[in-house]
Amino acid sequence: MRANDWKAQGAGLLICLSAAGACAQGPAAAPPLPEQLQDFDAYVEAVRKQFEVPGIAVAIVQDGRIVLERGYGLREIGKPEPVDAHTLFAIASNTKAFTAASLSMLADQGKLSLDDRVIDHLPWFRMADAYVTQEMRLRDLLAHRSGLGLGAGDLLYWPGTDYSNEEVARRLAHVPLSGGFRGQYAYDNILYGVAQLVVEKASGQSYSDFLAQRIFKPLGMDETRYNADALRAGDKVASGHAKADFKDLQVAPRMTWSNVAGAGGLYSSVHDMSKWMRVQLDGGVYARDGEKEQRLFSAKRQREMWSVVTPMPIAEPAVPELAPAKPNFAGYGEGWQLTDYRGEKLVWHTGGWPGMVSRVTLVPARKLGVVVLTNAELGGAFQAVTMRALDAFLAAPKTDWNAAYAAALAKNRGKADDDWAKHLKARDAKSKPSLPLSGYAGTYRDPWYGDVVIEQTGAKLRVRFGRTKDLTGELSHWQHDTFVVRWDQRWLNADAFLNFALPPDGKVRELRMEAISPLTDFSFDFQDLRLTPVAKGEADGAAKAH
Repeated sequence: MRANDWKAQGAGLLICLSAAGACAQGPAAAPPLPEQLQDFDAYVEAVRKQFEVPGIAVAIVQDGRIVLERGYGLREIGKPEPVDAHTLFAIASNTKAFTAASLSMLADQGKLSLDDRVIDHLPWFRMADAYVTQEMRLRDLLAHRSGLGLGAGDLLYWPGTDYSNEEVARRLAHVPLSGGFRGQYAYDNILYGVAQLVVEKASGQSYSDFLAQRIFKPLGMDETRYNADALRAGDKVASGHAKADFKDLQVAPRMTWSNVAGAGGLYSSVHDMSKWMRVQLDGGVYARDGEKEQRLFSAKRQREMWSVVTPMPIAEPAVPELAPAKPNFAGYGEGWQLTDYRGEKLVWHTGGWPGMVSRVTLVPARKLGVVVLTNAELGGAFQAVTMRALDAFLAAPKTDWNAAYAAALAKNRGKADDDWAKHLKARDAKSKPSLPLSGYAGTYRDPWYGDVVIEQTGAKLRVRFGRTKDLTGELSHWQHDTFVVRWDQRWLNADAFLNFALPPDGKVRELRMEAISPLTDFSFDFQDLRLTPVAKGEADGAAKAH
């Protein structure tokens, strides 16, 4: 499909000297695109085809101006509505920068300091370790160095639970720490939900109202929504798409994460995200009236948001074709990843959501910003588009990033196939369960998640997570006392092994889980569950209600 031209075409581009407004309209005001972007439409279409992405939206800003703002493809497969610059996508973890900015704004007001202890604002806050509880600072909530493992506790909201935001935060007291406090980088989401609660406590507003009044309204981000619950009639919203069983593309349900919105709840368009990038690149300034500046946050606070708090390990490229993208340094600041590319500092983040992934990238020294929103789950697409745009403005050698990221994807899929082959080779297919099926049925409880129910229906077992409606599925025997769950919702791509541990008396002592495929999203942190049998009549009310 031909790219959907941005609104200004034929009518003159809006030239904005600020993020919110103060715009003057002029015909043919956009500068010519760099040579590498002359075939950009064809390139993005090739990326869509390579990674089977129904729709992509892209915006590029430089020196306070939108230089490109376009949509490609469809909002949903099988339907005619096209993606354009005003199509809303879930931006997922690109929300984190908004949460970091919110805390910075409150710090500028003197309502908090990023060096404050979390318990100074939320006295009930607890981590699994008393020392960590006492020493956790607001900055620690933003920097992925708490001692939690990768994605720890994500099942409290992922892929969607009925816990409230505060309930999720309170259950952190039982989520085990697997690393040293401030000892290493390990990406988490759940602490951004805690940061959201701090914003609410310090501001006296709901997080939704704070964002609407303090960020969206000043910047003119009229197309940005707080969670799917806030979508309005008439909004042009993209549907997410996932490859069920890693092979068949289908529409994923529209989701909302109101219980951790500070980590990833927002929907936005590239048109609105261009305003967000411009205020970032302008050091927090969103309007100027003569010598007077209007600011979201101070220059000091932005420097700190863009400074490394937690060093990140630098991995070797998955394939040789990606070697030019390997950074010399990598770290996480406050809501932003920090690396370098071809001698320029990059400030960026990605977002992942069931059926949608995205990337926002800033090159501060060049006053350059690139946002790519997509409605399928493969990150190679937004990476390939982002890197082509960066190369164009940095006058880098032309690289076929589409082919490079396709090669990396092929390698990862090959590794997953090899991993599955090892499972098959190790399987004793002739083995039998130690117990009759009824011996495995019952309610099992994990201290931080809650109840998981295994029910016998005729000659089959089914598993149901008490607070997560989408995590229901059927068990099949794998070997010995290990079963495989195939979730009813095949777009989850999160089938898992369930291993029942039996003591000498033959009754189940513990149930452990782990995802089968290395391609499964890390937020399915089944491996952190420690499920033990619950006596009849003691199952929690929520599990019973389902």
